[in-house]
Amino acid sequence: MAATDTAALAPVAADPLVRSGRPGRVLRRVAAPVAVAVVLAVTVLWLSSSTLDSIEQRTLNPGYILARVGEHVLLTVTASALVAVLAIPAGILVYRAKSRVFHGVVLGLANIGQATPAVGVVILLAIVWQTGFTTALVALVAYSFLPVLRNTLTGLEQVDAGVRESARGMGMTPNQVLRRIELPLASPVILAGLRTSLVFCVGVATIATFINAGGLGDMIINGLKLQRYPVLLVGAVLVACIAILIDWAAGLVEDAVRPRGL
Repeated sequence: MAATDTAALAPVAADPLVRSGRPGRVLRRVAAPVAVAVVLAVTVLWLSSSTLDSIEQRTLNPGYILARVGEHVLLTVTASALVAVLAIPAGILVYRAKSRVFHGVVLGLANIGQATPAVGVVILLAIVWQTGFTTALVALVAYSFLPVLRNTLTGLEQVDAGVRESARGMGMTPNQVLRRIELPLASPVILAGLRTSLVFCVGVATIATFINAGGLGDMIINGLKLQRYPVLLVGAVLVACIAILIDWAAGLVEDAVRPRGL
């Protein structure tokens, strides 16, 4: 019997996808931070070997760079946290409405919102309201809200109806079905939406400099206006590195909370 079991399992163990599963996960977890470290090291070495004028030296000092990075990360993380707190419950409420027409309208609005240029939303809010960090935060939340709501609604709708019926047959209340069955099964789609929102906010936060909200957009715009390309390059590299690291961290969280077997 044991020999038969071993023979049956041999093809599975020999499957390269199975054997490479764990190394593949490890590689994904270390590749992003290693790549970012290499890029930053190369950038620092390039700057140290370059001749910078007085304007570039003042702009590329560690204090100024850290302040811009802090503003950028704060704006991104705060906006994404607010989107998660607001959009996921809103998606659950829309799902509970049980109206296909209403669901279609919401998904249509979400698609329209995704197609709207982000810079237009930021500038429009600055015109009708004010400039500064708060306006940029509201613009990011407003722009990211509908896509996350869409993912929440889509994820819940994709849960197999038979699974819901089985849960109800076991005596679960609607709230218990939502909490124990639907949300765990929909979590990959919901978390994918949040992950996309995080990375998206990193990019859009760059244009917040146009309304005096700070961030790394200051370095990019100043580098362009003053034709100081080392300043422009450092700002762009830092934005890309932040986006990669945030996507990497969100991926770790997504893997940690994903139900086993999904």
